[in-house]
Amino acid sequence: MAEDLATDPALHGQPHAIVERDGVRYTLLGTAHVSSASVDAVRGAIASGNYDAVAVELDAPRLQALTEPDALANLNLIQVIRSGRTAMFAANLALSAYQRRLAEQLDIEPGAELKLAALEGRERGLPVHLIDREVGLTFKRASARLGFWGRAKLGGGLLASLLASEDVGAEDIEKLKQGDMLEASFSEFASESPAVYETVIAERDRYMAARLREIREDTNSDGAREVLAVVGAGHLQGLARHLRDETRAAIEVREELEALPKKSDIPWFTIVLAAFVVGGFAWGFWQGGIDVGSDLLLHWVLATGVLGAIGCAVAGGHPLSIVVAFLASPITPLHPALASGTLSALTEAWLRKPTYADFMALRDDVQSVRGWWRNRVARVLLNFFLTSLGTAIGVWIGGAKMLHTLF
Repeated sequence: MAEDLATDPALHGQPHAIVERDGVRYTLLGTAHVSSASVDAVRGAIASGNYDAVAVELDAPRLQALTEPDALANLNLIQVIRSGRTAMFAANLALSAYQRRLAEQLDIEPGAELKLAALEGRERGLPVHLIDREVGLTFKRASARLGFWGRAKLGGGLLASLLASEDVGAEDIEKLKQGDMLEASFSEFASESPAVYETVIAERDRYMAARLREIREDTNSDGAREVLAVVGAGHLQGLARHLRDETRAAIEVREELEALPKKSDIPWFTIVLAAFVVGGFAWGFWQGGIDVGSDLLLHWVLATGVLGAIGCAVAGGHPLSIVVAFLASPITPLHPALASGTLSALTEAWLRKPTYADFMALRDDVQSVRGWWRNRVARVLLNFFLTSLGTAIGVWIGGAKMLHTLF
């Protein structure tokens, strides 16, 4: 290009890095997700006409959330529950709620510069590449690296962040100025868990570097020799380093960072738990007779069923949903498809089908405790989490009773 991009006026005073590789010059513009100056810098850079393509630190669901606020109304909640994506939906909802609190507090839309980069690029006819890993996948990989209590804490934190209504702390706002929405959103977990930090921050540097390298191989980007990448300033150094130094094939790196830990084809945990429960009943009837065996069975049913039903009731579940929770909880350990939280939430969504208005009001309703019980979408999520929690507590209590009686 005739103009040296290092002297591009839009880059002055803004953190940036330029990396040339494989015939492509990547201009990495580091932004703050709550800064009007970053918005102006992105607008100026794209308006300069210096770039053949634009890359943005977003995934498709996040871009849709920024540009199509009505998109939730088209969501099939029952399909989300059936496909096991309830926790992923909650994670995206938590992120949306966090962004809403920031927008109200700071009077600027978080991620406005990312949204602008995507829309301006498309308006000018430039190929726009979404290079960030999907939030749900990042959440799954982070969760897979935690133990049981770590996952429970992470899930509880998501629920707490959905219910929170207080202002975002100064420390989190500073992290946003340094530039990463996910780190600020999950800062408590990222700071306490190296595994979460590695997945939420460091892995995404490698992932986005691989995606940038793939732009050259994208048939829709033939001839793209000047690429503007708009990313949070917190990713700038790591992204530039991986983009410059990584020697493995881009597709190999990306596929590695998209992979989830392979679960055994044999569900050992379910088998062991089911064997323990069924074996405990059998041993009780054999060694102690009808009285001991019946007592174990009754205690198990009451411990799991009642606590699962209480969880559903606390979530404001329909009476039939509560009955389903009670009936499903005792057999939940025998097969994942019979999970009480899933079955009661499906029943709730079927009996009290969320309306268009519920989806449209969801982001506002989850800002208050009362709104969670008023909104049918939020209430289904509460049903899933609280029924599952009640059942899990019941399993521990019922298992402890069985061990005490048998040994």
